[in-house]
Amino acid sequence: MGSKKAFTLIEVLISIVLVGLILPPLYKLITLMYDSNSQIYTYVKKQSKESKIINIMYLDLLSSDGNISIQKDDFSRVCINSTNNSLYGHPKSKVCWVVIKENNTLVRVEGKDYRLPLDLEDNVEVYNSFKNLELFDVYKNKSDVLVVLKQRKQKPIAFNIYGITATKNKHRQNSKKHKVIKSDTNNSIKGGELF
Repeated sequence: MGSKKAFTLIEVLISIVLVGLILPPLYKLITLMYDSNSQIYTYVKKQSKESKIINIMYLDLLSSDGNISIQKDDFSRVCINSTNNSLYGHPKSKVCWVVIKENNTLVRVEGKDYRLPLDLEDNVEVYNSFKNLELFDVYKNKSDVLVVLKQRKQKPIAFNIYGITATKNKHRQNSKKHKVIKSDTNNSIKGGELF
């Protein structure tokens, strides 16, 4: 009869020691990978939200009738009297981007006919966007609009739109094509010099 081969006690002990030496660095590597993936996910999620907000503001301006009012005071604001870009399905909306004092938060106010400051009877939708703003400026020169904003401890974001002209008749569509300069895929400049 053939004898069965089996592991000796010494071979089993050596295997346990080797596994004990390999597992702690492997566990540490898996933990580092998990932390790294978590940080990447947080960064991508934040960048995605920033990109969405910038695109909303960009489309608000691009789809506007060109009647844009800019007021710089304690509550910096930009109001677009009529835009086709609605988050709530309105055919034409008045949109104001306002920095409120609480956490220097930039909010988007959309509705029909309202004035700032809002009354209790005003029917508007408010969309919170950036918090901890250090800078929010919009410059309009004839048909050009430049938007610059910066959050605390973040790189500045800016975008420029050319060819926005104010219409005199609200029912007439602006047939002039808009020439847009895009600095990257998110229509924003991240870092570097501001225009």
